[in-house]
Amino acid sequence: MDDDAVDTPSDTDDRSAFEKAQDETDDVDPRTIPQRLEEPPPTGDDIEYPDHPEEDHETWQILVERQMDQMPGRACEAYMRGQDVLQIEADRIPRLADLSRRLEEATGWTVANVPGLIHEKNFFELLADRTFPSTNYVRGREELDYTPAPDCFHDMFGHMPMLTQPDFADFYQLFGQAALEAEGADRPRLERFHWFTVEFGLIQEQGEKRIFGAGIVSSNEEVTHALSDEVTLHPFDPAHIVGKDDYEVYNLQDELFVLDSFEQLVEGFRDWTRSRGLL
Repeated sequence: MDDDAVDTPSDTDDRSAFEKAQDETDDVDPRTIPQRLEEPPPTGDDIEYPDHPEEDHETWQILVERQMDQMPGRACEAYMRGQDVLQIEADRIPRLADLSRRLEEATGWTVANVPGLIHEKNFFELLADRTFPSTNYVRGREELDYTPAPDCFHDMFGHMPMLTQPDFADFYQLFGQAALEAEGADRPRLERFHWFTVEFGLIQEQGEKRIFGAGIVSSNEEVTHALSDEVTLHPFDPAHIVGKDDYEVYNLQDELFVLDSFEQLVEGFRDWTRSRGLL
């Protein structure tokens, strides 16, 4: 497909969909303002384990147990294998250093401890270096169902299991490398690609749709909604994804894309980014 055919008015605006959505609200949550890293964050065994209050461990347990109850028959095999690799348990918030060691053994990725939402350049630099930025605090009990800010449940439970799987891990490094090269309209295009794969991706397995996106597996409501008849599903097509109008940041998703395989994700992303001169 000719790339010019998928241009949209939003391509002229380099701001993220999240930033545009904030324009429509009166109050901006300070946790959603990206922070620039002034120095390299601690990684791997250098990450200290916080003194979490017991309430935070209880919150973690509520989140993990209710999500794991929904995973069988809904989450893809790769995600479930990733859970086994990471040995994520419900009773205590995991140590980032432990998860980093298991990731490194599986796919060569490590974990960096970041203070919250970080600037996109810092984020992409870490991904390109095969390092996943993660917070180490959990959301408050009043935000069980939704938090606009990153927290360790979304980072650990949502993202990390897929990074134990070789094809997805390779794709995410490629994403970081391409994003560092992107300018102008290619920046929101890559953001849309990230949203509909890393955060809200589906995959076809044994004749059934299964979830793998971190935004779905870490959301109590999205797990069932994403596989319901309320969602319009499209075949995976990079040109279609990057050409979409802006997506819903604060609401349940009404359109999603379905992969045939994670090899398709890697090859499709590589082909599209090369056509744009990003890889």
